[in-house]
Amino acid sequence: MLNVRRLLLLTEATERGSLTAAAEALGMTTSAASQQMSLLEQEAGQPLIERLPRGIRPTPAGAALAERGQVIRRELRAAQADLDSFTALDQGTLRLGSFPTASASLLPLALTRFRRSHAGIRIEVRAGVLAELREMLHTGEVEQGLLWDYEWNRFDDPALSLTHLLDDPTVLVVPADSPLRSHPSVRLGDLADQEWIIRADNHPVADVLRRSCRQAGFEPRIAYSSHDYQEAQAMVAAGLGIALAPRLALTSRRSDVRLLPFASDVPAPTRRILLARAAARPATPPAQAMARVLRTVAQRFTAPGLHRAQLGAVRRG
Repeated sequence: MLNVRRLLLLTEATERGSLTAAAEALGMTTSAASQQMSLLEQEAGQPLIERLPRGIRPTPAGAALAERGQVIRRELRAAQADLDSFTALDQGTLRLGSFPTASASLLPLALTRFRRSHAGIRIEVRAGVLAELREMLHTGEVEQGLLWDYEWNRFDDPALSLTHLLDDPTVLVVPADSPLRSHPSVRLGDLADQEWIIRADNHPVADVLRRSCRQAGFEPRIAYSSHDYQEAQAMVAAGLGIALAPRLALTSRRSDVRLLPFASDVPAPTRRILLARAAARPATPPAQAMARVLRTVAQRFTAPGLHRAQLGAVRRG
């Protein structure tokens, strides 16, 4: 097979009529260019240029190869331009994994901000539970994934590189007219006689409720098992019971429920929101840019002002 670099040298020499000029254009010495041309002629099995007193002239075979070289050079330049555009975030695809709470709160704002600066990047989002997201990261189906964990089940996977984005505290969801709404904070142990709305299908928040109540000294009485947070809020609003939920899950809060913070000494757990990627694969430029955006957006969700805005309706109710 012909050496591409030597073929490009022939193309330059044919266009410029000089091996010396071609060598200079390609950053070579004239001596090195002459040696490379001789090697190309050996590969071709025939002369490709005629050396004249002033410059060179291609043989018919050399002229034919030089035409091919022009096409190859054009494609190589296009390939380099493609690489440059990926680096400059002008094109490409970024595949993300996420879970419902993050997809309804943190991720939309991050996607909006990302697209403003990098409109040429196509984004694909895959949703899943924790085990599914982990598998997507391992197989490369997604390059980055939003994950979560609690203190009792810390995410530990040496194959994944983790970035802690924010802490998401657990809050109490009560009806808008609940007597509890006047309390600046609530003690879980004072809620032993309450009915509870729980998440169905072994949802992690169901585990949070049972763990927290047992730690506070009682077993929760379950009035309803919901399949999403909007359904849980509706049952709370109807007075069927109260509920625990991560604060991020309630960024779309119904007007007929209130969110109450727990006292600082209450065993109501906080979950971590994490950004993960495969440790063995270097992050692409789009992934690096998205990580920066997510870190910035996460600060908005941890800002005291946001927390007060979400919980402040307690006193206004």
